Amino acid sequence: MAQNETARFTLGPEHAAEAREILSQVLAALREKGYNPVNQLVGYFLSGDPTYITNHNGARSIIRRMERDELMEVVIREYISRL
Repeated sequence: MAQNETARFTLGPEHAAEAREILSQVLAALREKGYNPVNQLVGYFLSGDPTYITNHNGARSIIRRMERDELMEVVIREYISRL
């Protein structure tokens, strides 16, 4: 891809379902530990630093099952679909 081309991301339905399950498990772990999920996920998405995600219930390894850009795509698609 040339530098001036727009990157296109398209996840199939199976990937989107996997991303939702991953995010659901991670959200539950963050809430159980008393963290603000929005702050923690934004930190993780922006930095790539997995320590933003608690290790509680294996959440840190769970979130790393999928690339950050794929997870963000699902979050943004869900948000936009509700506007």
